[in-house]
Amino acid sequence: MRTARLLVAAATATVLTACSGGGSVDGAPGGSGVRDPYFPKAGNGGYDIGHYDLTLAFDPDAGHLDGTATITARASRDLSVFNLDLKGLEVEKVTVEGRDARFNRAGQELTVRPARELGDGETFRTTVRYSGEPVTVTDPDGSEEGWLPTEDGAVGLGQPTGSMAWFPGSHHPSDKATYDLRVTVPKGLGAVSNGELADETTRDGRTTFTWHTAEPMSSHVVTVAVGDWETDRSTTGDGLPVYTAVDPQQAEASRAVLKRIPEVMEWAQENFGPYPFSSTGAIVDRVEDAGYALETQNRPYFPGAPDTVLLVHELAHQWYGNSVSPKTWRDMWLNEGFATYAEWLWEEDEGGDTAQETFEALYDGTYYPDEDANASIWAFPPADPPGAEDISASPVYQRGAMVLHKIRRTVGDDAFLALLRGWAGAHRHGNADTGDFTAYVEKSAPDEDFTQIWEDWLYGDGRPENS
Repeated sequence: MRTARLLVAAATATVLTACSGGGSVDGAPGGSGVRDPYFPKAGNGGYDIGHYDLTLAFDPDAGHLDGTATITARASRDLSVFNLDLKGLEVEKVTVEGRDARFNRAGQELTVRPARELGDGETFRTTVRYSGEPVTVTDPDGSEEGWLPTEDGAVGLGQPTGSMAWFPGSHHPSDKATYDLRVTVPKGLGAVSNGELADETTRDGRTTFTWHTAEPMSSHVVTVAVGDWETDRSTTGDGLPVYTAVDPQQAEASRAVLKRIPEVMEWAQENFGPYPFSSTGAIVDRVEDAGYALETQNRPYFPGAPDTVLLVHELAHQWYGNSVSPKTWRDMWLNEGFATYAEWLWEEDEGGDTAQETFEALYDGTYYPDEDANASIWAFPPADPPGAEDISASPVYQRGAMVLHKIRRTVGDDAFLALLRGWAGAHRHGNADTGDFTAYVEKSAPDEDFTQIWEDWLYGDGRPENS
């Protein structure tokens, strides 16, 4: 969830020049971007990344980051040149398969020419050594991401492409990978990331935290949060590890809601199916440290203590958005519409408003106290935001959830629950777009006609008739 989200679109075209050793080779270049409709330069073509091994050292007082990224990838064509996304920071050296490679910087593109051509299907390792002061990125909607300085450290938040501010890679949700991440910080501070804490060692006044993520992860939900933390480890009733890290100033305010994580996880698995990851939890920072919560994988990030409904929203994203990730940023409603509808289901099951009552309040314009906020729901269809600045706007969330409710009313409660679970299972650890979803719904309920829902509610302009 980003209540006002999105990132920077394109960058300047890349022109390769020799910057360090290596000879010339023949062959085809990989693409500088996967031509996402809103962020055409995000991600890169010609290869698929399987694993990131990141070694970081951060000095909060100087705001300085030293990094080494070793990226294991598989070429999907013969490659003489390939690109990585990296915004800011100084690249000191690049090697491919242990040999020095020539490289060039242009905008967010780090273009690499290996010493020899890489063959189609070949697995190769690229190591990038870099350093500098990571940048904070301002998105088209005015929100900030990338590397955000905080009162006692920093936090890396990446949706949609801000992770390129602190490590090189293919920063598009269509290219998922596993991660090993080591972060060294001054003794007394902590570094929290995704997955499981594999090691913690202190030497010469500095502590290194090693985190391992075994399940595929899109770079936009990778995080590193450096600061003073109160940490807690526990398990859910079925043995799933729970790891929370809370800023001491937020500890008291967060305690009650974080204790409900096992309860929320049990409820979510009943509704959405088996949990797709190997641990859960939360990171709670100070209120002023970021302007939004984000569904960072395994443990969502919150600026200040969340309420239970927000916790439900971000944990629901672990199924819808993190495990089932969008093929492009046009498909953002598949993240936010599902997580918003999870809020409706939770409220319904907790004895609050039913999903039907929430739907009616949104449709009738009585949901928000502000008239403009109610009108904004109908600004554009959820499956087709007008631009990058709109992918986290109200229609993507609320009208996206209304689409799901219309499906529920059409197929019935039991079939809808089966659909929620089946969709999460069918695309577990993968990517999907709106066309995949509509086809799945139609296949799941072949006797129903969804034409009006797709045409009027999913793709239609304005406020549809509510028949």
